[in-house]
Amino acid sequence: RVQLVESGGASVQPGGSLKLSCTSTGTTKSLPYMGWFRQAPGKEREGVAMIDTIGGADVADSVKGRFTISRDNAQNSLYLNMPFLKPDDSATYYCAAAEEKFDPNCYGGYCQTFKITAWGQGTQVTVSS
Repeated sequence: RVQLVESGGASVQPGGSLKLSCTSTGTTKSLPYMGWFRQAPGKEREGVAMIDTIGGADVADSVKGRFTISRDNAQNSLYLNMPFLKPDDSATYYCAAAEEKFDPNCYGGYCQTFKITAWGQGTQVTVSS
């Protein structure tokens, strides 16, 4: 069974940058879709970005133009580059692997309709002055 471990979360000031990493214990080549979700206190989990095995990617409208997702199958790793961070980006960020394509704009119950096969434990991102 694949296990996912995130890293890179931190506290930064607005306008700052972070790069989240997710490492898989198994080969990511066997994970057709990987991506990032986030959950802020008092809110439901929402999609952030998704990428397929050959690099086709999509990001949520809320982060489009700022966040980019990438993967390195040789390193069994997934990344989320987050420049120009805003306080609204504060959340716990989760790495995920899915059997099917999922909508990075999903929120709450809609996200649960997708076949997510593995979740990471989460990494905290706090954006505050």
